[in-house]
Amino acid sequence: MLTDARLRVVLLVSVHAGAEERFLDAYDQLSRQVAAVPGHISDQLCQSIENPSQWLITSEWESAPPFLSWVESPAHREMVKPLHGCVEDTRSLRFSVLRETSAAKPAKGGSARRAAASGRVVPRVGDGLVRHALTFTVKPGSEQTVAKILSDYAAPEARVDDNTRLCRTSLFMSGNRVVRAVEVKGDLVAALRHVARQPEVRAVEEAINPHLEEDRDLDDPEAARDFFMRAALPVVHHLTADPSRPPNLRRHMLLYPVKTGCGPAVASLLARQDDLAVSKAKASMASGGGQHTIVSSTVFQRDDIVVRMVDMGVPLERDPAVAAGVSGPRAAAVLGRLLGPGAGGGKIDLSGEAGLRRFLADCDMDPVTDRRAADY
Repeated sequence: MLTDARLRVVLLVSVHAGAEERFLDAYDQLSRQVAAVPGHISDQLCQSIENPSQWLITSEWESAPPFLSWVESPAHREMVKPLHGCVEDTRSLRFSVLRETSAAKPAKGGSARRAAASGRVVPRVGDGLVRHALTFTVKPGSEQTVAKILSDYAAPEARVDDNTRLCRTSLFMSGNRVVRAVEVKGDLVAALRHVARQPEVRAVEEAINPHLEEDRDLDDPEAARDFFMRAALPVVHHLTADPSRPPNLRRHMLLYPVKTGCGPAVASLLARQDDLAVSKAKASMASGGGQHTIVSSTVFQRDDIVVRMVDMGVPLERDPAVAAGVSGPRAAAVLGRLLGPGAGGGKIDLSGEAGLRRFLADCDMDPVTDRRAADY
């Protein structure tokens, strides 16, 4: 996803009966504001010819990073507030543009963008799952209490409906930062709403409230929406080298100490390096040798928070360069320049295997829970 390919965002919207004019006014205001956002190319509003309450908003962006920076910003939350009273339900989908057919003459710069969306872009293998993560911090000194609360509850029912099920929830901590990643088959929004309604989950959320650094009120729909938007850690890249999910994989969550302002660059570098590592492993396996060090990798990023979740076919320290997200000295040097101080406050050294292993030990978050559906 974090390549030179353009991004197409699709928003499916259900509008309350009688709120159509207010919705159109809110959309006109939003479209004028988003037109000034760097990286935005165009947008379009459509209404279903079969069900007039269903609307479709599509937008095109130069690439994923500018859209993700905008959609997770306070400015975005203010822009979309006028839509809240008009809309009953929404679902957002994001796609990289891989191919395009057009008879029109491309605008200036369009040929380069079209080349990026041509056959040189290789589609990634999917495994049918949607991924999402949340991150928040707890008050220093409460880490053990919070870890116990988050690990001592019954897993919610995996089945959401005939088309959606919750497959896996992985929760990790590093210091006072919590990261919770979910994998869903079907509709992510439906799955998240299903989980939020479960009594055992509500009890856990209430239990950790006093320990959060940022106050929240989940009984206030507007406050709850704002908190979860701020806590959202969206996927910016995912690849699956082996969709069969081999047994005995080791899951790690790596939290990168990003230098201020370098979050998108770190996420982009990790995405490219993972693609390269998997391509090399596939070529080696095709020639009769080698194996996948990384079976699955997901890069989550919001601002300067970058987390990479990897399912490893070998121990983390077996291939420290690939495990860290760098395939060679040049990539390691680039990543080193984008990172801030290490765990001890000194400069991070990624120039050799010893430095890479120390870096991985510092970045590797502590697992708290890893819950899977019975048939996953």
